[in-house]
Amino acid sequence: MSDEPQQQSGDPEPRGRRPRDLPAGAAAPGPQGAPATDTTGKKQKKPRRPKRTGWRRAVPTWRMVLGGIILIALVLIGGFIAGYQLVDIPPANASATAQSNVYLYKDGSVIARDGEINRENIKLAQVPLTVQHAVLAAEDRDFYSERAVDIKAMFRAGWNTATGKGKQGGSTITQQYVKNYYLGQEQTVARKIKEFFIAIKLNREESKSHIFEGYLNTSYFGRNAYGIQAAAQAYYSKDIGNITTAEGAYLASLLKAPSAYDVVTHPENKGTAVARWNYVLNGMVKEKWLSNTRRAAMTFPVPGPVKPANSLSGQRGYIVQAVEDYLVQNDILDEKTLATRGYRITTTLEKKNQDALVKAVNDNVMAKTTTERDADRNVRVGGASINPATGHVVAMYGGIDYTMQYVNNATRTDYQVGSTFKPFVFTSAVANDSTTQDGRRITPNTFYDGTNKRMVQGPDGPTGYAPSNEDDVNYGPITVRTATDKSVNAVYAQMAEDVGPGKVRQTAVNLGIPKDTPDLTASPSIALGPATASVLDMTEAYATLANHGRHGAHILVDKVTKDGTTVDLPDRSTKQAVSRQAADTTTSILQSVVDGGTGTAAQGAGRPAAGKTGTAEEDKAAWFAGYTPDLATVIAVMGQDPTTGVQKPLYGALGLDRVNGGGTPAETWAQYTGAALRGTPVKDFTLDLESDTDDTGLPSEASTAPGNTGQPSRTPSRTPSSTAPSAPPSTPPTNPSAPDNSTATTGGGTDTGAGTNSGTDTGGGDSGGGNSRGSDTGGGETGGVNTGGEDNRGGDSRGGDSGAATPGGLLEGARGTHAPGRP
Repeated sequence: MSDEPQQQSGDPEPRGRRPRDLPAGAAAPGPQGAPATDTTGKKQKKPRRPKRTGWRRAVPTWRMVLGGIILIALVLIGGFIAGYQLVDIPPANASATAQSNVYLYKDGSVIARDGEINRENIKLAQVPLTVQHAVLAAEDRDFYSERAVDIKAMFRAGWNTATGKGKQGGSTITQQYVKNYYLGQEQTVARKIKEFFIAIKLNREESKSHIFEGYLNTSYFGRNAYGIQAAAQAYYSKDIGNITTAEGAYLASLLKAPSAYDVVTHPENKGTAVARWNYVLNGMVKEKWLSNTRRAAMTFPVPGPVKPANSLSGQRGYIVQAVEDYLVQNDILDEKTLATRGYRITTTLEKKNQDALVKAVNDNVMAKTTTERDADRNVRVGGASINPATGHVVAMYGGIDYTMQYVNNATRTDYQVGSTFKPFVFTSAVANDSTTQDGRRITPNTFYDGTNKRMVQGPDGPTGYAPSNEDDVNYGPITVRTATDKSVNAVYAQMAEDVGPGKVRQTAVNLGIPKDTPDLTASPSIALGPATASVLDMTEAYATLANHGRHGAHILVDKVTKDGTTVDLPDRSTKQAVSRQAADTTTSILQSVVDGGTGTAAQGAGRPAAGKTGTAEEDKAAWFAGYTPDLATVIAVMGQDPTTGVQKPLYGALGLDRVNGGGTPAETWAQYTGAALRGTPVKDFTLDLESDTDDTGLPSEASTAPGNTGQPSRTPSRTPSSTAPSAPPSTPPTNPSAPDNSTATTGGGTDTGAGTNSGTDTGGGDSGGGNSRGSDTGGGETGGVNTGGEDNRGGDSRGGDSGAATPGGLLEGARGTHAPGRP
């Protein structure tokens, strides 16, 4: 018998405490571990999880995250295994026997081939250890300790590129060697995948030293040098074993941007190249490969001159260099891809025009040089010609011979453009509906004070800038048209202030001058041309004026193919850079320069032409920029010491006391333009001109004093005109009161000499400042010899141009120190 107490009913009671007062119909708990049951004896269902609502629905569960990670890991592992098995190390690519790049004229005739491969393989032991360290410091400091592929660096490079921080390199030296030796420079996903697996396999099969040796022998260093031995010869004329640590650091710097860091062919990039050189040396110090003491004692090792292959002699080398720069700068082909060769490049250059330009330079410049004159050894010439309608560069002159003078004078950006910049100031004035300080609208017939060294006046008074005129000539009150003819600095500096230097700068950029042009500074001096735009840049800007203010970037390459496949070229777009009236009115005053101003030599082209002369500070360059309705061309004669590369004045060159823009450059322009357009119909300019203002009177005596530019304005008309502006009356409506004396003054040219019609009062006196008016002669000059102006010519001979305001009978002024960018 059990000792357990019995229930009264005789049924045993389940273990555990029995809940009291269960609700009706509630499930009674079953035995421990058994599912609960309801009153009917059925199993109770497990309650459902509440549905995810709101933002929780967008958040993956931990099961989903875990599953996704596992799936991605499986795919990556599977892809890696498959790739490793499928991708084999291929034989060396064809770069060891690379094809030539062929450069063609537009008609298909050959300009040049640059297929000579300059390479000499060497053993790693032949490379000085310091030079090896310099390369490692520049490219991959952890090469000997890292794996073949740096995943972290690849992702970082991809991220930096995607986020706009520029193209970043994420490849190890092993990967770069694979790309150079086994694959190619094409930027494709397939190539990167192959590079990844080949690098891993190669790293398992070859030693680090073998890979590094191959890398040094296959890398491109610029100057057509493949491998570090060829680079040592190309830059320093030494074998690699004789290269110093400083020279080795420079060679290592070139690996990032071979041609761009060549400080000889691109002197404007020297600052960037030196910074890269310092980066390499500082990296060697950081890695303890170089002592601080030795580092501090090093100076930048300027490389020697370029020694191009004879196949690039004459103009061929300049053209090849310009075309390669064009392809790289426009993201058509990068430099390393282009260096693999095999490209057929058709340029926009026209052989007839190219030959005509070379002949014109030879006839007007080079034929006049002699070894007996020291100044002639400094003469350099740059030229470019563009079809305004298409933007095609049809001719280019880079220098006498690429194997002798390797800097392209057509594309270099280190010579002041001088007064060829002045038309941009007037264009900006018309485009912005600008007025003088006293409110008169600026037109070709607006009067300005042309007094030598006149202080430029701003809205708040004197600006502190008082530029000299050519030969310190005083002009007194003259029209804008006459000031353009004679290239009067005092007038154009004031006009730049009236328009607003910032607006002038923007107009120049809109016309085609690169915004990063050195010394393109928004100040009144911008009018005198201290900016150092290239000949090609200036040609593009003048082509915009010829095209009625419509601008499009110049085009130098018409077609590129490789192995029958065409490389995509960017589409050329155009826009109205300035209004047609602004461009055409500028053309009208530039026609005046050719008809009777400083550019009359351009009449030799036998075509309707517009143009402007210019001279850099200290006569270091002389320019003529001009155009016909269908051809824009710029010619510049420059002075540079052939040994030191220092810019030199052109005094005494070509047997001349001075080389001015209206002389040799304009004569060269005329011969070339006439030959280039021979056999084509003669076209006249079709112009839509700014309407003239009826306010052509002279400023009052008070308003011509420093701080003023003329008398108050009258209400101008803005009605367009299809003809040139009418000339002002022979006698201005309002004449200034003149001092009653017959003695010439030389103090400041404040006497304007316009009080009577006798022409006896010469204003600024014998210093060349006054106007011998003679109003009854119909404008024009009344005699005397004017040695002011750009090319020491006399005054305006057209009579009807500016009426009584045209200065004439001027005596030669004292020659003084010229302001930067004087005419």
